[in-house]
Amino acid sequence: MELTLDHASLIGQGLSAQVYAWNEGRVLKLYPSSRSRSDVEREFSVTQAVRAAGFPAPAAYELVELQGRPGIIFERLRGVTMLKQVEARPLTLFAAARQLGELHAQLHQCPAPLNLPSQRQQLEGWIGAAKNLPEDKRNAARRLLAQFPEGNALCHGDFHPENILMTPSGPMVIDWSNGTRGQALADVAFTSLLFQKANLPAATPRRIHLLFKVSRALLHRSYLTRYLQLRPGTRAEIAGWMPVLEVAIARWRLEGVSQLSSEITGSAGKTPPSAADFGPAR
Repeated sequence: MELTLDHASLIGQGLSAQVYAWNEGRVLKLYPSSRSRSDVEREFSVTQAVRAAGFPAPAAYELVELQGRPGIIFERLRGVTMLKQVEARPLTLFAAARQLGELHAQLHQCPAPLNLPSQRQQLEGWIGAAKNLPEDKRNAARRLLAQFPEGNALCHGDFHPENILMTPSGPMVIDWSNGTRGQALADVAFTSLLFQKANLPAATPRRIHLLFKVSRALLHRSYLTRYLQLRPGTRAEIAGWMPVLEVAIARWRLEGVSQLSSEITGSAGKTPPSAADFGPAR
């Protein structure tokens, strides 16, 4: 029997997907027909692998197709994003930055399943797709990337407060479309890049924008300090990844399909799915 949206209600809308309340306790994340099936299959399989490894992620139940559009049926989670929680309680901002570091460290303690995509290959692909940059700059990033050893850590690839859902049973990490097996400090460097260069979503209250603007550097320091208290590495090692990542994410300027909740390197990115993706508490 062909699936339809006749009895589904839209509960979330982003530039990359719509999210519908599905059966009891489930949601449907539905992509446009132009979305690569292999990308959707990857998000599905990575989410399953991450959950099987014991890390808090939503259950991914089924790949589906509706009217030529690919989708994934996920567990419906109840809660709000970490960013929304801070909006409601601004004085928790620094505690949230430290918690982000703790959760990231917890993630990197999990050995990545061998069937996860390679972080190196993903970064190589992103660098190659950054056609808006000169070839010599992309080649320099490729050479630097080649100097780093392959890693075996479970990496998210887009770890920030809009992808952390605060549920009654604890934080859950969502949106595993960039999940890989690779170097933990590269994953940390990506989050550090967000702290340094990203803007909050436009809908964020003005008082939170102002608070973030004046405390950005201290928040970044709080996140890194807590992470490095729990995991090996140094700030210098994290900074060593920046030239690679700055080139790798430049491709989003060309494609306009960023997974970030922000504007990176001066260009508009996609507003990512938030708590509504997996069903906010009503």
